[in-house]
Amino acid sequence: MSRWIQDGDNVDITNERKKGTFDTERMSAWIHGGPDVLKRRREILSFVKSIDGFKDPVPTEFMSREERILNNARKVVAMTDNTDQIDGSDFFGEGMYYQALTMGRDLHAMSLHYVMFIPTLQGQTDDEQLDEWLTKAISRAVVGTYAQTELGHGTNLSKLETTATYDSATEEFVLNSPTITAAKWWPGGLGKSSNYAVVVAQLYTKGECKGPHPFIVQLRDDETHMPLKGIRLGDIGPKLGINGNDNGFLLFDKVRIPRRALLMRYAKVKPDGTYVAPAHSKLGYGTMVFVRSIMIKDQSTQLAAAATIATRYASVRRQGEISPGKGEVQIIDYQTQQFRVFPQMARAFAFMAAATEIRDLYMTVTEQLTHGNTELLAELHVLSSGLKSIVSWDTAQGIEQCRLACGGHGYSQASGFPEIYGYAVGGCTYEGENLVMLLQVARFLMRAAEGVRKGSAKLADIGAYIGKTGPKTSRLTTHYHYTDADLVADLEHAARKQVFRAYDRLKKAQEHLSPEDAWNSVSVELAKASRWHVRVYLVKNFLNKVALAPQDLKFVLTDVARLYAYDIITSSIGAFLEDGYMSSNQMNEVKEGIYECLAKIRPNAVALVDSWDYDDKELKSVLGRRDGNVYPALLEWAQNSQLNRSDVLPSHTKYLGPMMKDARSKL
Repeated sequence: MSRWIQDGDNVDITNERKKGTFDTERMSAWIHGGPDVLKRRREILSFVKSIDGFKDPVPTEFMSREERILNNARKVVAMTDNTDQIDGSDFFGEGMYYQALTMGRDLHAMSLHYVMFIPTLQGQTDDEQLDEWLTKAISRAVVGTYAQTELGHGTNLSKLETTATYDSATEEFVLNSPTITAAKWWPGGLGKSSNYAVVVAQLYTKGECKGPHPFIVQLRDDETHMPLKGIRLGDIGPKLGINGNDNGFLLFDKVRIPRRALLMRYAKVKPDGTYVAPAHSKLGYGTMVFVRSIMIKDQSTQLAAAATIATRYASVRRQGEISPGKGEVQIIDYQTQQFRVFPQMARAFAFMAAATEIRDLYMTVTEQLTHGNTELLAELHVLSSGLKSIVSWDTAQGIEQCRLACGGHGYSQASGFPEIYGYAVGGCTYEGENLVMLLQVARFLMRAAEGVRKGSAKLADIGAYIGKTGPKTSRLTTHYHYTDADLVADLEHAARKQVFRAYDRLKKAQEHLSPEDAWNSVSVELAKASRWHVRVYLVKNFLNKVALAPQDLKFVLTDVARLYAYDIITSSIGAFLEDGYMSSNQMNEVKEGIYECLAKIRPNAVALVDSWDYDDKELKSVLGRRDGNVYPALLEWAQNSQLNRSDVLPSHTKYLGPMMKDARSKL
């Protein structure tokens, strides 16, 4: 019997699991990187569930903000007290999973400490600084954050207003916030928890601005935790999500810090104020690329959770009759429901495949940078920027589709969707606003297009299609005979056409506009080119992963991968029809391919989402619970409402009761 089937489960969801045509356990192992990795996940899960300190006293949805912050602080201390239970070198795998099980879909006082503060120390300090700070950070003797974004500037680093002016007489930098808009704004843990921060400020020395640089700065007293002189900071208030974290603001009033507070692995300032520039201008990008890399994994996990909830709930929810008199059917049997939910499942699979690739590339680049090799850094920056934008946007839209697919109950916080959406949608903005990221990708594409036109292009694998001469028309005959190579060629055609459309418009605009105004006038077309570029990568990477899958899993994964690719094509019909590259009959074949995929995925739907191996503790959804017993669980969940602590509320006693009493007296 499958580990997912137990006595007392909802009959419908049990029958769905029995319909599966593949081994769920083998699929789980394939998704997560092998049986040993899957075993470790379950060992970590078992450990977390065994520790009382990781348990919430009530569902977090019923906590006030103060209670959530206190609860999260308690849990993060317990979590970091027990890091010997995981492989600390495997943050992408064991680290992220351990934190997700412990903290849920929320951040905490030490989120940026581990995700940005420590990686920045590791990547941008010289040896002496590393010896001084890394042990303190890892041992939790200090709690740090990363303060870059300002009230008036986010993605545009070159215009940050916080200044660090070097005083050679005292060998100190003077940190200052010259305007209100220079206030650091948004860093996690900054408001009330962190006592140190990596602060990004404009470095001035010998009267010249050298651009934004990172400094390590003490914010609060080690003993009293009170803000130091000249430092004003606090919490920025409630957000759409992640309210268990104290995102903060920070202003400096001529605060002096030592010269060696500047992180000096790459850029340096000598005692006399002489500035030593880094060997490569992009070497300082490591922390942001790291965060974008783990974001892709995190976002794919959130979309997979949403698809799991929607698929399981659609299997136990019965509504309406397809054939009159034959009883209400599971809503998963409606093709419209499949069309809404299954593409989100496919996206999650595709994004997870990309997350694995970007992780491996990040590790390779990190190793190369230790030897001064920057060969792959630009490619990683472009790829991580593009994926961050597309994956976060598609994830946010996909979560909302899954919520809508669950009807009224999807609107309840019991469903998990409000928390999933509030957590995930922030990814469209933080670590680089999505459109800005797409325009960064576009600069790479325009350079590639220029090289192709001039016959001097040296294109990496991800952009090689730009220099190809593809078929003039699609080779598609029927969706049954649509090869991976032909499918990719069709997507590459659309991407290549959009790249050169943007390039040609840019060149034409540059004839009568400044380079900056020309770029802005073509920015919509540039963003479209970037979207196509990233989606070509996602499809190619997913198909390549599926091609290497075990034979007994490949057939169902092929259905999922094809659905992902077909959905992209049919969502952009004009790109294929406008120049006669595809005929309307060929496009109809792609649509038929979608319906074929939906029908083939239908009996495997629950088994597919089970393969992601979500435990109820991680999923945190009454609608998506493993056993399918949704309705008793909803009633039980509602009992936690603060309003149910009393049968008669003050709102009745003070206002509604007297109103009704007065009205009755006048009848």
